[in-house]
Amino acid sequence: GPGGGAALENANPLIYRRSGERPVTAREEDDELPDSIDDREIFDILPGRESRAGPGRAEGGRAGLRSAFLNPAHLIRSINDPEHPLTLEELNVVEQVRVKVNDAESTVAVEFTPTIPHCSMATLIGLSIKVKLIRSLPERFKLDVHITPGTHASEHAVNKQLADKERVAAALENSHLLEVVNQCLSARS
Repeated sequence: GPGGGAALENANPLIYRRSGERPVTAREEDDELPDSIDDREIFDILPGRESRAGPGRAEGGRAGLRSAFLNPAHLIRSINDPEHPLTLEELNVVEQVRVKVNDAESTVAVEFTPTIPHCSMATLIGLSIKVKLIRSLPERFKLDVHITPGTHASEHAVNKQLADKERVAAALENSHLLEVVNQCLSARS
């Protein structure tokens, strides 16, 4: 883990079964038809598949997005836990039912549930989810990443940090922190 040889906070976490792959329909593969973004697509975005529009956000058009969403590998479900060799989905930190998307209003809200109420990794996990969304979605989306209410001792403080654009930007200028976030976002070999 990131703490070197330190003891794990949650040495024996419960491991959950991953949800099945999302079938791709002919309509979704047709580049001529409009394709809205929904909660399953946010849950399933391919790891490492950020926009080719350069650093920052994906291009605003939907056609450029479609290929990122249709690959059966996954976005937030496959983010690596910073402490365990498991994904956030396998630890039940993220679940599709806690992802809310309103494509028409360009909003995405993701609730995540730390494995223990005093998890010191909660801010890092939330930051990893937020960074993955920032890198993968068009700039038009307003992002809200927060802890599932009642599941963490410092949920208000963590949520406040994650909602503060300046603090998130400053965190990502810290090369060590960015390296840890990128490790969480990298595909496992």
